This record gives sequence, structure tokens and C-alpha cells, in this order.
Amino acid sequence: MSSNPTPSFEVPAHLTPRIVPGSGAQRRHTILAWAINNRGVLNRILSLLRARDFNIESLSANHTGSPNISQMTIIVNGSDDDIEQVIKQLYKIVDVTKVEESELTIDIGHEILLMKIKTTNGAREQILAILKNQRGRIVDLSEGSLVIESTGTEAEIDDLISLFGAFTIKELVRSGVVVMKR
Repeated sequence: MSSNPTPSFEVPAHLTPRIVPGSGAQRRHTILAWAINNRGVLNRILSLLRARDFNIESLSANHTGSPNISQMTIIVNGSDDDIEQVIKQLYKIVDVTKVEESELTIDIGHEILLMKIKTTNGAREQILAILKNQRGRIVDLSEGSLVIESTGTEAEIDDLISLFGAFTIKELVRSGVVVMKR
């Protein structure tokens, strides 16, 4: 009697485990908070997240169309239950007027990239060819380098950076995601 070994196979890398809400699994969350522009409000919001031991992946605080209100986009990893508690706690901060969790698959989320690239005359033509097909433009041109500006989703920005992998990137800065509800 021969025994057949159980066939083994690898799960493709692009398949990620399904996260069941309420299971305690950690996942990426985008929190939008609107607050009155009073001194120390951002510090109070960050202190609340720090006290709950969240690592902030991205934070963007901006003025809105209303002169007294700012919108903060905060990206953190945590369980659904932890995020639900954070949202409830944020509402207890006096200056906070509204808090929502954003779904970036539904809402519009973009960031800005500024990237300084070392160039030669031949490289400039290649860079211009790449930018022609991407959401990018040259905002500064100097001897030996140029600065590119681009906007897009995190994935689009990641893709653009990878296209410039053959070049020497002297400096790179990203704004963090800014979100607008549909």
C-alpha cells in the first residue's frame, strides 16, 4: 500500500486573508475628524491616540471651506473595536465637531509627492517621457537635478516612485493622504 503525500501549494501573494469585522484583527483605518481651530486641539487628538498606543501612519491637518474648521485625516492600524472606541473618545474632545471612518475604496483619497532626482542631459529626456504618461510635472529644474510633483492615490504614487528606480532619488517627501467624502 503506497501512501501519496498530500500535495502542497503556496497561496498567491496577492491574496490576503479576509478580515472579519469584530474579530479583533488589525487592519488599516482612515479616520476623518473635523474640529474648531482652537489652540491645542491637534495635540489633544494626538494625545488620545498616543494614550491608546496607536502608531499613526499618516496625519494631515488642513483648513476647510469654513474659516474656523480644520479637517484631519488620520491613518492608523487597529482592530474595528479599538477604532470604534477611539471615535467615541474623539467626540468627547470639546472642539471636535464630527468624526467618521472613511472607506478609501469609496471616498476620494489623494496625496502629493515631491521628489528630487539627480539628472544628466540624457536622463532628463527619459524623465520627461515617464512624466508624459503619469500625473506628474517638473516644478524645479537646476544644474544636476530636478524636482517632480505628482498627485494621486497611494498606489499611484508608489507606482510612480518605482518607475524612477533606475534614477538616483536625492530626496523624497509625501504629504500623507487627504480624503474627501463622495
